[in-house]
Amino acid sequence: MNTKSIQIAAFIALTVGAAALGAAPKPIDQLDVYRLQGVEQADPAQGRQLWYAMTGERGCVSCHGENPTASGTHVKTGKSIEPMAPSVNPARFRSAKKIDKWFLRNCKWTYGRECSTQEKADILTWLAGQ
Repeated sequence: MNTKSIQIAAFIALTVGAAALGAAPKPIDQLDVYRLQGVEQADPAQGRQLWYAMTGERGCVSCHGENPTASGTHVKTGKSIEPMAPSVNPARFRSAKKIDKWFLRNCKWTYGRECSTQEKADILTWLAGQ
C-alpha cells in the first residue's frame, strides 16, 4: 500500500468511527441538550422520587418495575421491557431520538402530560447512576 492509500484508509476509518459515535450519544450528551434548554442542575434524588411516584394507578414502576436494573413488563401489552439502568443495559440512552420519543409517550401515559425538561434531566440522571 502506498502512502496515499494509507491516508485514504485512515480518513475513512476515522470518518466512520466519528459517525458511529455521533449516532450513539451517551446519557450525558442528552443532559447537555437539557442544559442548553435551561436546566441548570439535574437532581438525581428528584429523579428517583419521580420514578417511584404514582398518578392514580400509574407510575414508571407500573411497567419498568421497582428495580431499574431488572426487566419490566408493560401492564397493557405484557411486552417485556429491558432494564432502564445503563449499568446492566449499555444500549439504553444511546439515541436522543429514542429518549425524546419514550419520554413523550411515557410521561403522557403516566402523568397525563409531557414531562418538563427538568423532570427528564432528573430522571435520566438518576437512571444513569443505577
